[in-house]
Amino acid sequence: MIPVSRPSIGERELRAVERVFSTGWLGMGSEVDRFEHMLCQFLEAGHAVAVCNGTGALFLALHAAGLGPGDEVLVPSLTYVASVQAITATGAVPVFCDIREEDLNIDLEDAKRRLTPRTRVILPVHFRGVPCDMDGVLDLASENGLRIVEDAAHAFGSFYGERRVGSFGDLTCFSFDPIKVITCGEGGAVVTSDPAIVELMQQKRILGIDRDTLSRYRNSRSWVYDVLTQGYRLHMSNINAAIGIVQLERFDELRESRSRIARAYDRGLSGMRRISLIPADYDRVSLFMYIVRVHEDRDGLMEFMKERGIGTGIHYIPAHTFSFYRRSGFRLPVTERVYEEMLTLPLYSDMTEKETLTVIDALEEWDRGRV
Repeated sequence: MIPVSRPSIGERELRAVERVFSTGWLGMGSEVDRFEHMLCQFLEAGHAVAVCNGTGALFLALHAAGLGPGDEVLVPSLTYVASVQAITATGAVPVFCDIREEDLNIDLEDAKRRLTPRTRVILPVHFRGVPCDMDGVLDLASENGLRIVEDAAHAFGSFYGERRVGSFGDLTCFSFDPIKVITCGEGGAVVTSDPAIVELMQQKRILGIDRDTLSRYRNSRSWVYDVLTQGYRLHMSNINAAIGIVQLERFDELRESRSRIARAYDRGLSGMRRISLIPADYDRVSLFMYIVRVHEDRDGLMEFMKERGIGTGIHYIPAHTFSFYRRSGFRLPVTERVYEEMLTLPLYSDMTEKETLTVIDALEEWDRGRV
């Protein structure tokens, strides 16, 4: 079976983990410190706080930004539910926004219509790895006194103009789960230029303890400490950081492989009658998912591909349709229309040319059979 996604890991990552094992210090320590410094250098960011996963990064950023019960957050509905669960975990309310058809990112005109006196944060999602209109997001936030928490789980390494996502803005959250462009096995990070909020996040990620970060970065523990704030167990381990360090060193290789596959898809699928492509600039975008729009019998195509040993997916079920968030009569017409047509094709860095051509050939067979 050709899967939709798969991590690209090997001997280098294994040796990095073995090195951590040899130290006997498996929890948060010097490897996490090194990974954070490498993230800052790569992204040209001020500070990075590494955590256990991308959802934890979003929750930590929102919590540290002061979000609480009754506050509202503008967020696109077309996102993984982690974006929304991080909001509700603070007690705040997600206010779902529609998307733009051309790039599947947040529609800022729709977001403006949903502003209320309780709006505190806008949480844009860089869907597929394609950055949203960050100039527009920054203007909207500035005009309305909002904080920005970017969900960049898909967009590690992508450029917005001449700057990498995470090198500007307010608080930017990344995910390094097994199928992202780079992985830590499991992990996430928040990057920001605000040193005060970094100190608060460092405390909050490890139970509100005041001195634990510095001592652990020396692979030691301080047995005398104070607790200064409500905290959580969200820190990253040395094991995960060691994997992430190797993956970060391999970033160019991993990104270019994905871009090569995406370009092959573009060439092979561009003439099809019942499939539309969603363009992206692969020189500037670190693509996480390759999504097409299927204009006839999307679910039938999924079954057709499965019978030929090819996995496909749907990313994602719009969050506003889940029972936990559903409101009677609430509609997001573009999001709902796109959801009925979208299909995710296999894309991972170790995907071979033969596998890529197998996917394209199967789609051509399906398309000819419907003509």
